[in-house]
Amino acid sequence: MITIDVKASRPYRVEIESGGLRKIGARISALHKLCRVLLVADDTVDGRYGDVVRQSLEEAGFDVVRFVFRHGEQSKTLDTYQQILGSAARNRLRRSDLMVALGGGVTGDLTGFAAATYLRGVDYVQIPTTLLAAIDSSVGGKTGVDLPEGKNLVGAFHQPIGVFCDPDVFRTLPTEVLRDGIGESLKYAVLDGGVLLETLEQGDVCSERFVALCVDSKRRIVERDEREGGLRRLLNLGHTYAHAIERCSGYRLTHGLCVARGLHEMIAWSERNGLISAPSAERIRAIYRRYDMPTDPVYDKKELIAAMATDKKTEGDEITLILPYEIGDCRPVRVPLGELEKFLQ
Repeated sequence: MITIDVKASRPYRVEIESGGLRKIGARISALHKLCRVLLVADDTVDGRYGDVVRQSLEEAGFDVVRFVFRHGEQSKTLDTYQQILGSAARNRLRRSDLMVALGGGVTGDLTGFAAATYLRGVDYVQIPTTLLAAIDSSVGGKTGVDLPEGKNLVGAFHQPIGVFCDPDVFRTLPTEVLRDGIGESLKYAVLDGGVLLETLEQGDVCSERFVALCVDSKRRIVERDEREGGLRRLLNLGHTYAHAIERCSGYRLTHGLCVARGLHEMIAWSERNGLISAPSAERIRAIYRRYDMPTDPVYDKKELIAAMATDKKTEGDEITLILPYEIGDCRPVRVPLGELEKFLQ
């Protein structure tokens, strides 16, 4: 087991342990007194792991009630959020009780936002079941839902009391879902370089070590800028373009693979303008080839620019993009919205 302590406004620990899912009740009971637990999962994850987690929690002494919703980004809405709150109220959850998010990023974001606002705040735990959620959305305290007008436009910062990752679960993921997590990990590889990049090149993406390297990369940034006042914006590398693709697709295209497309576009721009060296750009492209990562923008440039203009990172008539000047050296750049068309290839 590898543990990483996140020193946020409310400190918590990320535990990464192969086979840890079956011990989850004991792990959570070490963090929180016995109480009623609202276990939130989508229908796919509930079918695979819901009974295992419920049984472990009940054996530890927790009183478990479950809320199951339809899987997919299309469920990350105010309506699903309201349904979670309704379930909490009907089951008489008190402020001393606990919510547990079992699933991917959609489940974690929904549960975290419900926990942030129900009774003005209750504790919650993240149990990510995808590589993407383990290395990104489960750590850092960002919670929220989408609106028809854009992604993550409603939400709150609310740190979990603990995060529990079982890499054995990631090994059972369908190839496309695993590639989604690899797409997100490319961001950390470009931000950090070093051992993280080398491990990604070697291909051991479901190891405790690789998950820990990615989580630790995010931890270092979150601890210095918990509420995205400056430094944390670096974690948006590739994301502005990615969110535009997601929105144009009606959220049918998955987040991590859209991040891969967005990062590829930023690297291409940096290389064209002499920022990142050709050997470094080629090193990243080699990883794309190894994992068969997508690079096509999918949609017309004007469609993407229109979607980017509604991004929450837009201020006035400018938008902030994160550009790689070199592997391990990424910086925010303000780009006028009127110049995006010539900025993008």
